[in-house]
Amino acid sequence: MDVKLDVASYIRVLKLASTPSWDEFSQISKIAGAGILLVGLLGFTIFVVMSFLPA
Repeated sequence: MDVKLDVASYIRVLKLASTPSWDEFSQISKIAGAGILLVGLLGFTIFVVMSFLPA
């Protein structure tokens, strides 16, 4: 494990990283929110189906 090489890689990545614009952040938030809602709806649907099926 070469610590100097790892730290240099991390610093290089941080120098390339930039803060997203408001439009980019908004779009990413909408997509992530839609994904969370979709997974929640799928889980709720499975729960409802399983609760009505006979055991």
